[in-house]
Amino acid sequence: MARQEIRVSDAGLLARAPSAALVLSAITSVQLGAALAVSLFAWVGPGGAVFLRLTSATVALSIVWRPRVRGRTSGELLLAAAFGAALAAMNLSFYGAIHRIPLGIAVSLEFVGPLTVAVAGSRRRIDLLWVSLAAAGIVALTRGGTHSLSGVGVGLALLAGCLWGAYILLSARVGRAFERGTGLALAMCFGSAFLLPVGVIAGGTHLLEPRSLALGAAVGLLSSAIPYSFELEALRRIAAHTFAVLMSLEPAMAALAGLLVLGQNLSLRALLGIALVVTASIGASGVTRAAPIEV
Repeated sequence: MARQEIRVSDAGLLARAPSAALVLSAITSVQLGAALAVSLFAWVGPGGAVFLRLTSATVALSIVWRPRVRGRTSGELLLAAAFGAALAAMNLSFYGAIHRIPLGIAVSLEFVGPLTVAVAGSRRRIDLLWVSLAAAGIVALTRGGTHSLSGVGVGLALLAGCLWGAYILLSARVGRAFERGTGLALAMCFGSAFLLPVGVIAGGTHLLEPRSLALGAAVGLLSSAIPYSFELEALRRIAAHTFAVLMSLEPAMAALAGLLVLGQNLSLRALLGIALVVTASIGASGVTRAAPIEV
């Protein structure tokens, strides 16, 4: 899933919280939001759920950053539109995946995207080990004890991973082209507009029901506002490699959220696959070069 930024006061509680605790809390919040989104599928489908999530996040970001189209070049607007399209497609693919396969497996498969970005262009021989471990993890997740796993769900999770890689590359360009969070807020506006027909077709009038709106807002809060506020504050104080290592724990947290919230039990083979993906992600993040975490 996408990483938005919310303005945080340095004088608040977040500024006094340990950086590692902030990142781990952000991971927990994201996965709880994803698990809650699954319960929303029965009413509005994956398309409706992701539309409600992005729309609620767009409203919050627009209030905070107040993005403006006036004064922007066509190149900047096209960049924001491309970023929004990647973000929308990534979330739609991921929600389609967790509608068909367990949350922990979907997140593990999705990590193929950032892992590929991390090792792309690398000349370190050790990175071949991380790629091999990730490949072994994917085989363990999609073969053997998971014979009933949906092929469509696996494909959508891998597609979400590819789009996550594109999101990472585009986010760097957007960060350079726009000040603070205005580029992201504008991209979210585009993304929500792109998802409007998908959401309406999938959810119909159920999108306007109070329970759908309430759950959609909760998913947007858990999956966007809370975690990205925490991550923004943590990134003020820790090195990027340290942050990446901590984020590599996300597949394991997704498996735990799937078990506790959705009752999704995983086989030992699947748990081994998740462990291999987590290990590969930590290795590719450059754990040996990580800076110590400030507390």
